[in-house]
Amino acid sequence: MKLKPTIWIFAIEPLDTRYTKQWIEHIPSQLKKHVGDYNIVQITGDQQDSEVTPGAFLNFIDTNIWKGSQLVGFLKNYNKSSTNDHFLFTDAWNPAIINLKYIKDLMRLNWTFHGLWHAGSYDKHDFLGAIDHGWVKLAEKSYYAAFDHNYFATEFHVRMFMEQLLNNGMTSENPWFEEDWDERYDDGKIVRTGWPMEYLADELAPYANKEKRDLIVFPHRVASEKQVDIFKALAHQLPQYDFVVCQEQKLSKDEYHNLLSEAKIVFSANLQETLGISCYEGALLGAIPMVPDRLSYKEMYMYHFKYPSEWTASYADYEVHSYDLCNKIIHYIENYNDIVPYVKQQADYLALEFFNAGDLYDKFK
Repeated sequence: MKLKPTIWIFAIEPLDTRYTKQWIEHIPSQLKKHVGDYNIVQITGDQQDSEVTPGAFLNFIDTNIWKGSQLVGFLKNYNKSSTNDHFLFTDAWNPAIINLKYIKDLMRLNWTFHGLWHAGSYDKHDFLGAIDHGWVKLAEKSYYAAFDHNYFATEFHVRMFMEQLLNNGMTSENPWFEEDWDERYDDGKIVRTGWPMEYLADELAPYANKEKRDLIVFPHRVASEKQVDIFKALAHQLPQYDFVVCQEQKLSKDEYHNLLSEAKIVFSANLQETLGISCYEGALLGAIPMVPDRLSYKEMYMYHFKYPSEWTASYADYEVHSYDLCNKIIHYIENYNDIVPYVKQQADYLALEFFNAGDLYDKFK
């Protein structure tokens, strides 16, 4: 009897303060809904009860315990695998892809590998981007080659990956660059897709329509590339409003979403970002996303919500433009009711283009 093919999900470890816990819960059911007649098996790992490494997305030690045990967990189930299986790595930075590619090629199996890239050495503001050692870029190139489909959340990240990693820092001014980029798109090696987060709108619906107050929140990690010092300086200049750095409050997800529901503005001065999920969450709950006109924000947000990038290119630039930023915040607060219909339009656009993984699901059909 022929085995039904399986999609093996190599999940990111679930953390309460990250969207990764929601992915553990929702991605298997979303795949089942969208991709048809597959078995869906999620591979988890051993997880320690450790704090996230300061300023990072995960814990540097625990993430490797998790990923190493994931590989062992799959291999113990290998006899349940067909020759036509798919492997979805929800974090492409997982060394297990090398082991599985090795098995596939030696055993001549028809496995297909999918990897979602969140960040890496190709982004100078990422932890890995700060490591000036050749092995990091070589490792990422190897992962990229091992995946049949490499998924990126925005065109900005595709271009950065191509320019800084695959083309060794060359720019799109090179005459062959665009042709090479298009070719990788056409054969599916690179796929620009929204992230699999269709569940968010329903999950946040119970928090909607709560009474707003003059609250501005900083929903990002407290890390140098997020520039929380600019946010705190704004709080000092605008004492008539409430400013809250969410991660300094040690909020549960429920408390965090309740806070977003009360806010009129979610603020970003980020120098590094993948999708800015918290700004989308804020928009779903009627908070005005206030973002710099750079990074992935440039293609994601309407002009109503972007301020000039140079205003927060650094703290020194902020000091030059602080008057403009303060006036922008005052304008948003005082005209909130006039602006909020555009926030709804923005949230709908983000849901359709960036928090919907239709292009990923198509690769399994």
